[in-house]
Amino acid sequence: MGNDLSTAYLSLSAVLFAVGAFGLMVRRNPLVMVMCVELMLNAVNLTFVTFGRMLDDITGQVIVFFVLVVAAAEVVVGLAIVVAVSRRRPGATADDLRVLRG
Repeated sequence: MGNDLSTAYLSLSAVLFAVGAFGLMVRRNPLVMVMCVELMLNAVNLTFVTFGRMLDDITGQVIVFFVLVVAAAEVVVGLAIVVAVSRRRPGATADDLRVLRG
C-alpha cells in the first residue's frame, strides 16, 4: 500500500471520527448519538485496517473483527434503551434517560 494512499485513509478516518465525536457532543437525540458512536467505531476500524496493511500484519483485521462484534452488541443494547425511553416519552432526549431509574 502506497504512502499517499495510507495517508488518505488515515485522513478519512480522522475526519469520520471527528464528525462522529462532534455529533455525539452536539446532538441530544439518543438514536443519533448511537449512530455517531457507530461512526466513530468505523473510523477506528478503518485506522486498524490501514495500519495492518501498512505493516503487512493481519492483527489489524483481527482487532476489527472483535470491534465489530462489540459494536453489534452495543447497538442491540443501545437501541433497546432508546426504544424503552421512546415508548414512555415520545420525543425524548438524552437528558430523559433518568426515566429508566425506576
